[in-house]
Parts: sequence; structure tokens; C-alpha cells
Amino acid sequence: GEEADDVEEEPEYDEHIWLSIRNAEVLVKNIAQEIANIDAQNAEIYEKNADSYIKKLDHLDKQYAATIKNGKYKAILFGDRFPFRYLFDDYGIDYYAAFVGCSAETEASFNTIVTLADKVDELGLDTVFVIENSDTSIAEAIIRNSKSKDQQILTLNSIQSVSSEIIKDGATYISLMEKNCETLGSVLK
Repeated sequence: GEEADDVEEEPEYDEHIWLSIRNAEVLVKNIAQEIANIDAQNAEIYEKNADSYIKKLDHLDKQYAATIKNGKYKAILFGDRFPFRYLFDDYGIDYYAAFVGCSAETEASFNTIVTLADKVDELGLDTVFVIENSDTSIAEAIIRNSKSKDQQILTLNSIQSVSSEIIKDGATYISLMEKNCETLGSVLK
């Protein structure tokens, strides 16, 4: 049915809070505090470990800030779902995407493809991003509908589908977010 004009829309939330390094710092503090509350005997160890990890996160935050500050571009485009809202909001990066958050939709409309292709042209973007495990078909359609048709497709890892094999190979939150920063840096240059 139709909604009444006086009904306010609910704010749209993105559940991918861990993709903001600044949010991750808050999460680490809160988790360490809760564990310390449960195991007070070892509280000092948990606090020390949290402080050490937060220093690593702070360093990573500074890496992102420098990468964005020194970048030529201040906007990116996703031909996919977009779980990076909090991360990009932290650093003032504008973003355009086929879908908000991790929408259950699998096909972008013709109008969405054309609008995003026009945005690629307008901003002179040479890259269309996707998330890990994407089939890239939407990104490819955006590129086919752009003027130059020669943009690259790069992947940012949303850390929502990390396998045990990747973890066994040494992947951590920090290493995956560092890789995302490197990828962004290569494009924003």
C-alpha cells in the first residue's frame, strides 16, 4: 500500500560496523571490558592486550587517513553491494553503489546501471569496485555503459565471508584492512 505523507522514514542502518576502524577500536575496548568483568583475576592481561591491539588499529586508522588525504579522488563507485558506509564516512569519501548495504537484490535495474555509468564518466573514475566473491556482472555492465569502457574492476574485502583457510594462511582483521587500504590507495592516487 501507499504510505501517508506524514510518516517519517526510519534511518537506514548498516550492520557492517566492523569495517570502520574507529568502530573496531570501540568494539575491542568493550569486548575486553566484558571479558575482564567475567574473569577479573586476569583483567590486567585483557586490558594490556586490548591496548596493544588498539595501538595497531590507531596506526591503521592513520594509514587510511593519509591515503585518503593524499588521494586525487574523493569518490569511489561500487558495481555491487556496499557494506563500507562507516569506513568511507570516517574519511569523507563519497560513494556510489548498485545496492545499499548488503541488499538481497541480485540484479541492478537498467536505470541503476546507466546512472552509475554516467557517474563513472562524470567523475572520471578508472575503477569500479566489487566486494569479495562477487560475480562482477554488474560492474562489467557499468563499464560497458561508460564512455571509455576501460575501467578496471578491483575488490575490497568486507570481511564477512572469511574462510578458515584464509585464517590459516595468516589473514587477520588488520591484514585484510591493510590490503583494502593499499587497494584504495592505488586507485585514489
